[in-house]
Amino acid sequence: MSRKEAKTKFPVARIKKIMQADDEIGKVAQVAPMLVSKSLELFMISLVQASVDQAQEKGHRKVLPGHVKLAVENNEQFDFLADVMEKYPNIAD
Repeated sequence: MSRKEAKTKFPVARIKKIMQADDEIGKVAQVAPMLVSKSLELFMISLVQASVDQAQEKGHRKVLPGHVKLAVENNEQFDFLADVMEKYPNIAD
């Protein structure tokens, strides 16, 4: 995949800067921030789609934090977000 083909939604330069902010990380290969950017994009698509599905199941047209919370609770791939989502209210049935 050439550089022109590899389009990402998240800024690769900013991701590289964040990666290099860690003192333990020296040089970062050119492809690494691009892979992180694409991975982040795919993760966000997955989380947003799961949240939209929860909103639709509840008959809502707008995705609320509670829908994201339900998506996290109902999908084990998002388990690592459970602690973060505790502070948001549940969606009333």
